[in-house]
Amino acid sequence: MNSLHSLNSLHGLKVISLEQAVAAPLCTQRLVQAGAEVIKIERPQGDFARYYDTAVAGQSAYFVWLNAGKKSVVLDLSINQDKQSLLQLINKSDVLVQNLKPGSLAGLGVDLDLLHAQRPAFISVSISGFSPDGPGYKRKAYDLLMQAESGLAQITGSAQEPGRVGVSVVDIATGQFAYEAILQALLQRSASSTGAKVDISMFDAVAHWLAVPYLLDRYGGTAPKRVGLAHPGICPYGVFTSADGVSFILSIQNEREWQRLCEVGIENSELAADARCSDNPTRVANRVFVDATVQYAFAQLDYCSISQRLDLADVAFAPVNEMSALKEHPDFHTETVRVGDQDVQLPRLPGSNGEQSAVAKVPTLGEHTEEVLKSLSQ
Repeated sequence: MNSLHSLNSLHGLKVISLEQAVAAPLCTQRLVQAGAEVIKIERPQGDFARYYDTAVAGQSAYFVWLNAGKKSVVLDLSINQDKQSLLQLINKSDVLVQNLKPGSLAGLGVDLDLLHAQRPAFISVSISGFSPDGPGYKRKAYDLLMQAESGLAQITGSAQEPGRVGVSVVDIATGQFAYEAILQALLQRSASSTGAKVDISMFDAVAHWLAVPYLLDRYGGTAPKRVGLAHPGICPYGVFTSADGVSFILSIQNEREWQRLCEVGIENSELAADARCSDNPTRVANRVFVDATVQYAFAQLDYCSISQRLDLADVAFAPVNEMSALKEHPDFHTETVRVGDQDVQLPRLPGSNGEQSAVAKVPTLGEHTEEVLKSLSQ
């Protein structure tokens, strides 16, 4: 079976990316992993994500994660000659990806409307904080700001205070939507020889992911409350603790599972028949009673016994692990990238099934400038 890495389904596709931080680099990283050639244009100081930390062989974890296999070209876009080189590179490319501040691209002399008129098959994706058809379009935007402004932070965290999702979830959503848009545009181009001019906003991306809480608030009248490691609309679904101090999450999704939990998991058939537990909405309304009763049963058992019972009951559960446990998890798989002269293990791309056609290298700043600019004269 072929993997996404070995298929190289986008081999021959040339992409120019004026990118920084996370959202656009994540999009173009997916293109690299599918076989495209991605030329990353960097300012003389480099993508500022290069300098977030020095955790991975002296380089930034963010940069290592998102840039292996790209070609780094340094252009000083305050210089006319480098502006002209940028225009030449774009004119020779199939796809342009950019997440510069709105208006910056036009200031460099890149007129997207003119480009698309001259080259109907051309594809461009512009990433911004807010979409061009809204009043916030020219504002700067970063992941945590969007988590806060969208309302995501208000439904994340403990009951006492809002919290940040522990990864750059808005950037990740935005980059994935941008990648999907490019794939859709390529399919359209193969059918009609017509490309696409696409705008992707971070705010639209996180709003789309917030569809369920939005619908609950707009049409149900109540937004979900912060409940920490629990589910605001399902019960029991949250953290419980074993007699030997292991915290784990139990998730009951339907009435069959509730019955099995009571009968097999905690051996309390009377609870299954209790009027306060007759269905999920009733259990949610009586969450304090339900959770306390289930917790009392678990508090009599060590985690090994609990896991055996829950496996037998065929209900879902998982330990609440430290981040440090991920690298040792038996279901964790990696793939290799090269950072300088060191091999680094990244979480593997879902769907790749462990196959990797070659080890991609994280580029040093400007590593491919001479090579790429020389190709313009050929």
